Amino acid sequence: MKHVTPMLCRRRSHWFVAAFAALFLLPHAPKAEAKAEEPARPLFGAYLAGVHALTLRDYGAADAWLTRAWQADPNAPQITTRTLLAALLNGRFAEASLLSPHEIEREPDNAAARLVRLIEEMKAGKDEAALASAEKLPRAGIHRFVRPLALAWAQAGVKNFDGALTALKAFDQFEDFSPLKFFEEGLIDDYAGRALKAEAHFKSALAATGTLNWRLTEAVATFYLEHGRKTEAEALYRRFLKASGESDFARSLLANPPAASPGPIVPSPAKGFAEALFDLASVFDAAQTRGLALMYTRLSLALDPASEAPKLLLADILSTEGHPRQSLAVLAQVPSTSRYSWSARLRAAADLDAAGESAKAIALLEGMAAAEPLWTGAPIELGDLLRSAKRFADAAKAYREAIGRLEASGAAVPWSLDYSFGIALDRSGHWRQAEKALLAALKLKPNEPFVLNYLGYSWVNRGEKLRRGLKILEKAVSLRPDDGYIIDSLGWAHYHLGDYVAAVKYLEKATELVPDDPTINDHLGDAYWRDGRPREARFAWRQALEFGPKKSRIKPIEAKLERGLGPAGGG
Repeated sequence: MKHVTPMLCRRRSHWFVAAFAALFLLPHAPKAEAKAEEPARPLFGAYLAGVHALTLRDYGAADAWLTRAWQADPNAPQITTRTLLAALLNGRFAEASLLSPHEIEREPDNAAARLVRLIEEMKAGKDEAALASAEKLPRAGIHRFVRPLALAWAQAGVKNFDGALTALKAFDQFEDFSPLKFFEEGLIDDYAGRALKAEAHFKSALAATGTLNWRLTEAVATFYLEHGRKTEAEALYRRFLKASGESDFARSLLANPPAASPGPIVPSPAKGFAEALFDLASVFDAAQTRGLALMYTRLSLALDPASEAPKLLLADILSTEGHPRQSLAVLAQVPSTSRYSWSARLRAAADLDAAGESAKAIALLEGMAAAEPLWTGAPIELGDLLRSAKRFADAAKAYREAIGRLEASGAAVPWSLDYSFGIALDRSGHWRQAEKALLAALKLKPNEPFVLNYLGYSWVNRGEKLRRGLKILEKAVSLRPDDGYIIDSLGWAHYHLGDYVAAVKYLEKATELVPDDPTINDHLGDAYWRDGRPREARFAWRQALEFGPKKSRIKPIEAKLERGLGPAGGG
């Protein structure tokens, strides 16, 4: 079966933590007994609704329900804990500030409440108090990574810069945190006016980073500009542009680079900790730890509300969590003059589409594509949007435009664009052109299972190049042995080659992995019939009808139920 990968696939794989989910587990009911039965019902109803909303990551609803429960019983400890958490995740820092003293009094080691107090003290310039709060953050648990950063910038606030660097040594015990550690060391030494040491740390961060990212590029280039080294700053920008594949993101940022600053990269410990929280959130921006990423991004913006990069991350998290309207509200805070404006508008187009405003999304992307005739991000995003809407001919036109722009500039066409173009061409009835695009994608990415599967299945289903199709489908299955759709393709290849025993074997496996797919069940019914098992064939065909096949497949399946299959070679 043709199995298409998600169109936006940018997430990093991380080694850390499913523990954040434990924060959202339904706790035991508060032990305090209600004074009267009637008032208790709305209290516990609101509390349970709030906890349920937390499990669904609907933080706005969780905040509203839990605030209502807390107002009804502000002395219930578990209600206070979760109300504080929901307020933070929903971006209501002022409300979290009201709750944090109650939580600290009840549970002095509560990291969220301690972070709220620390941020309040940093914003107020209470350096000694901030240091004392940082020292009280827990050393263990899911927030253990934030303590070294908080302690480092709090030490910088009292001018103990060596103590700040000592605090960051805690990261030595954690795998894969060296780039973050080196970067923060560089920022602290730069703030302390120790340029040589700062440069050494920045170079270590650059060396330890697998793929050069914008924030590190921007900071180190700003450092070079700060010290009158424009040539080195420009060289770093060119390196970033190359590393990004000359992406629109890189081009838009470099079209408006930060100006040289007479002072340090971060002008205060408060903004330094805001930067650290944003950096940590970027590390945790993955499926299992996205709640942590959201919390740290919210706290970063509480410290530095004008910062724009955390707003992009916040919008991306909200969008990924299924809240496009909230994401759009955050993106609206990024001004059109910002160097992040282009990325914000691309994200906004995806959010508009997700929010059911596809016409606005298309108009936005068409305008962006016209405004920058050499850039490819807008036409690619437009193609993805149109392909999702099953407007395959229009999607192919947008992808063709993007490919033409890349070829005109001498830049390489990525395999993913050839793949998307091939799918759009195939679905719009232009198989020979689609085949050419898919082969181009396969040449660039010979071990990409989704390309192997799409091309192999297409050949098999069309009765073309069956042996070659079988070979690449076997390779796809070896790369993704638990993917039911790809295993279905391999079974279907064996079916077309007349090896019905092997076809049944693979198609049964595919139905085990994806039991409710109508196409796979339909294929299995055909294989059963050819293998001399008519009763099982009809059962599989009935299953295919039950699971809602495409309208065009209903009558053919019903005909097979009534009459079976014709001579071998039909299907």
